[in-house]
Amino acid sequence: MDDTEASSLEQIRAFLTGSGDMRFAGQHRDEVYGWTERTLVRQQYAGLNRPEKGLVRRYIARMTGLSRAQVTRLIAGYIDSGRVKAVVYQRMKFATRYTKADVELLAYVDNSHGNLSGPATRRILEREHIEYGQSAYQRLAGISVAQLYRFRNSEGYRRKNTSYQPTRPTPIPIGERRKPRPQGRPGYLRIDTVHQGDKDGVKGIYHINAVDEQTQWEIVAATPHISEQWLIPVLEQLLAQFPFRIRGFHSDNGSEFINYTVARLLEKLLIEQTKSRAHKTGDNGLVESKNGAIVRKHMGFGHIAAPFAEQVDRFHRQYLNPYINFHRPCAVPEIETEPNGKRRCVYRQWATPFEIFSQVRECESYLRPGVGMAELKSIAQQQSDTEAAIKMQDAKRRLMAGIARRSA
Repeated sequence: MDDTEASSLEQIRAFLTGSGDMRFAGQHRDEVYGWTERTLVRQQYAGLNRPEKGLVRRYIARMTGLSRAQVTRLIAGYIDSGRVKAVVYQRMKFATRYTKADVELLAYVDNSHGNLSGPATRRILEREHIEYGQSAYQRLAGISVAQLYRFRNSEGYRRKNTSYQPTRPTPIPIGERRKPRPQGRPGYLRIDTVHQGDKDGVKGIYHINAVDEQTQWEIVAATPHISEQWLIPVLEQLLAQFPFRIRGFHSDNGSEFINYTVARLLEKLLIEQTKSRAHKTGDNGLVESKNGAIVRKHMGFGHIAAPFAEQVDRFHRQYLNPYINFHRPCAVPEIETEPNGKRRCVYRQWATPFEIFSQVRECESYLRPGVGMAELKSIAQQQSDTEAAIKMQDAKRRLMAGIARRSA
């Protein structure tokens, strides 16, 4: 940097108005910081008044090309330390609470007790300090189970306790973990449970909601419990309510569906069982949306006691299921691919699940034995959409009034 001609404030002012002649000879950060420090020292920056300080700030910014904020930080550092220098980066670290000796002591305890579970080991560490007065356990006495397992996975712990083996997850060979592939064919169900609330620690009824991916044909059933004893009969009658053959059964990873009893039932019916993948929340998104649009909309969020499951299930079979499949239109998704390759879902058509099924190519070939298209059309034409809705709403009001009266 050649600035021999701008040694006074008057020369700096003249330079800023365009009459000065200054130039950079280097662009390295150390050169810029060194020149800035020399300029501040030469102008005795700390003793200047406010307008003069502003003049020097603008001069430094003009000559170095630094922003106003950068110049301000450099000057603040100069005022604090008398130097203009780069700040050495220091990584933020959490305060160390446990020492290397604590990790070795934990390994010693685990070795002695044969590697117990985290909560059991934590209780031992607590007792060693409180019950037996061992001061070496003072810090470990308050350790969390999560921190205990983090230490068990550390290299220092493994060197001291070679016998420890982390808990290995047990794979459950039930259902294939993948998204169903219906390929335009009806009969591939998405299924989920909806709990009807707790009251005073008592569980309410459970709704079992099953939706066909291709036609959006939906069957809702109710059960007082989701144990195997109650769930299997409900699943059998739920699957029988679909007019077409069931080919796929997809659920999340809940134990009410991922168990050997349900697997045997589906195997007997020659139904393929799949389950949702990890970190793929959209795998069961269709039935999740129907949980809100159908079950919660009509049954609400309030508690319904388990003894009323039979009445609720009867309402589903006689009124709700016929209404939503023959008289309630739903959006039909279409996937469009834009020129940039992005795929988006658009909804141009609205139709009832029965209408969507009728539009499937060779739809009659998918029907289960004993069910014909003429029978389904007859059910759809027995009453208009509004008449079916009014009939369903009246039945729902009677149901809810009876539940409220007997629950009082």
